[in-house]
Amino acid sequence: MSYNKEEKLQKYAELLVKVGMNVQKDQRVFIRATVDAKDFVHLIVEEAYKAGSSDVKVSYADDRLAQLNFQYRDQSAFEKVPQYLIDERMDYARDYAAQLALISSSPENLKDADPAKVAANMKAYGAGFKEYMKMMQSDQFSWTVAAYPSPAWAKLVFPELEEAEAFDKLLDAILESVRMNEADPVQAWVEHNDNLHAKADYLNQKAYVALHYTAPGTDLKVGLPKGHIWSGASSINKDGTSFMANMPTEEVFTVPHKDEVNGTVSSTLPLSYGGNIIDEFTLTFKDGVVVEYDAKVGKDILEGLLNSDENAKRLGEVALVPHDSPISNSKILYYNTLFDENASCHLALGSAYPFCIEGGKEMNDEELAAHGLNNSITHEDFMIGSAEMNISGITADGQEEAIFVNGNWAF
Repeated sequence: MSYNKEEKLQKYAELLVKVGMNVQKDQRVFIRATVDAKDFVHLIVEEAYKAGSSDVKVSYADDRLAQLNFQYRDQSAFEKVPQYLIDERMDYARDYAAQLALISSSPENLKDADPAKVAANMKAYGAGFKEYMKMMQSDQFSWTVAAYPSPAWAKLVFPELEEAEAFDKLLDAILESVRMNEADPVQAWVEHNDNLHAKADYLNQKAYVALHYTAPGTDLKVGLPKGHIWSGASSINKDGTSFMANMPTEEVFTVPHKDEVNGTVSSTLPLSYGGNIIDEFTLTFKDGVVVEYDAKVGKDILEGLLNSDENAKRLGEVALVPHDSPISNSKILYYNTLFDENASCHLALGSAYPFCIEGGKEMNDEELAAHGLNNSITHEDFMIGSAEMNISGITADGQEEAIFVNGNWAF
């Protein structure tokens, strides 16, 4: 069965509510979006109420207002998040509301902003929403990150097209990435979820002690903590309800040991961070910490990321994504981590997910650190995979077994 665009958007909204957030009867919902997406947000809100939500709150941002704020406000204005913004989001989080972040902003929205202001802003938001991030990364509530185009983002992805045509092309690509072109998108997600969980089950049975990455510009060993858990696709919140944290998603991921990362890794796709692009960068680790770094584009922005706090130079996630995957095969560079990370193996600087270690959801920060998990106010994925990437798992007796060969699963 094929749908026209209006029907696809309606089905997409339904998918985000029923499969992404999996909204339950009488559950509250908190949505973050930009004004570019307001018409689509209306569809999501209605679907959430149809699913039985008792309260759907939408918090809108405006990209042009953000540009003006960074242009005219002093740096001191970006060094603290207004308490009312934290209180509002935490009111919903502590009530275990389902959360949706709908991404539309251009990855270059703040490219002309003072890097010092951008760094201060990102650090302030990381610190201000640390409790929220801890609840989210422990799967206390259902949360989903998804996307809808803005004209500026579409023009960045398809610069050769007129704005309206670029918008439609990006929308089509987003819809295809979340399997809206399948006859039954919900069933397609069930099957995709099962496939990713099968990969995670295999890796959990292996219980490797480390991973070894090799590719042009990359030779990196990443230790894995004892009791680590590989996850993929759906997660489970504190009430036992399943949800999809990312739509799209193609990854299987776990936590690295924060003190056992050594070697050099090179990026393979641009990273959008704080409304800016960081590209062609390398990081060298010693005993878990970045000791050298360089970038051909956005080095000052990368420096700000690495200095977010004392643990931003350590890793919090390792994720495996085959090069032969739908987003990679589309040959579209989105300049957006939600999509580009699902076209490429990636790592994340910053905090680790507690649910990726046995008993982690019940551990405090000190216990998590004792098990090797990193704690930071930031969590930023960056892409390292390619068709030339090989990854092996290192067993307890020091043997190396192929996990990825030439960018794809070896099993």
